Amino acid sequence: MTTSPLTVAVLGPGGVGGLIGGLLARDGHRVVCLAGEDTAAAIARDGLHVRSARFGEFTARVEAATELREPVDAAFVTVKETALAAALDRMPPAALGTGVVVPLLNGLDHMARLREHYPAGRVVAGTIRVEATRTAPGRIEHGSPFATIELGAPAEHAATVGEFAEQLRHAGLDVTLRADETAMLWSKLSFLAPFALLTTRHASAIGAVRTEHRAELVAVLDEITAVTRAVGAPADAQALLADFDRIPGTMKSSMQRDVEAGRPTELDAIGGAVLRAADAHGVAAPTIARLVRDLSEHADR
Repeated sequence: MTTSPLTVAVLGPGGVGGLIGGLLARDGHRVVCLAGEDTAAAIARDGLHVRSARFGEFTARVEAATELREPVDAAFVTVKETALAAALDRMPPAALGTGVVVPLLNGLDHMARLREHYPAGRVVAGTIRVEATRTAPGRIEHGSPFATIELGAPAEHAATVGEFAEQLRHAGLDVTLRADETAMLWSKLSFLAPFALLTTRHASAIGAVRTEHRAELVAVLDEITAVTRAVGAPADAQALLADFDRIPGTMKSSMQRDVEAGRPTELDAIGGAVLRAADAHGVAAPTIARLVRDLSEHADR
């Protein structure tokens, strides 16, 4: 990887993938969006249109296809966890070349699946904190004042990942490198799980949750902090609570939006992952277990 323009694939150009693809294309990189026929046709015709208080409103011209057919420098995997298995057919390992694969999915289990599907050394762990929504094919609403990416950068890949991070920063994204992959993934999950479970359960933006259901929020944060520490990652319940008090009160989780739209949710990838880790390490998480059970029963109904 060099400082010259990159060729980047985006597998799943929804809210997150569309925002990243649009910013990279606007910064001069070649972006290839991989999606279903209708979405790919709309993006190839109209480009990616982003509306963001932080990045402004712009349209970026990109390429689009239903399957990757040539090597790329990097590939973002930004589909929902529920769609991952089917989506991987759009990006065959043989077509990837020597490019790195950067998954920005919720949860934990996708890392093992991707490292089985692609050469394990090319799969770079990643997380993103952002509120971005696809309102129509190729049309992205960025609602949060932040778009923060973390990338796993173990010593053997630090130079390559660091160079890629600089390209992303130049495009406008906030990027941090983390040497400890486990700590990085659990740092994201320890915030996301309470956010997703509580906003979805109460059908409310986070502002209402942190005021009307504050005791429940504190209980969930205490439980997830205990699980996070048990797996060997640092966690601080008071710091998490301070994070919840700082974010805009109008923010909704993607799980909540999925329920509102009648789409499958990532309940197992988020809440289920926490409960599996709690069970494996003998940590009690009754509030989280109740929320997952209530949401599962609601989905069944």
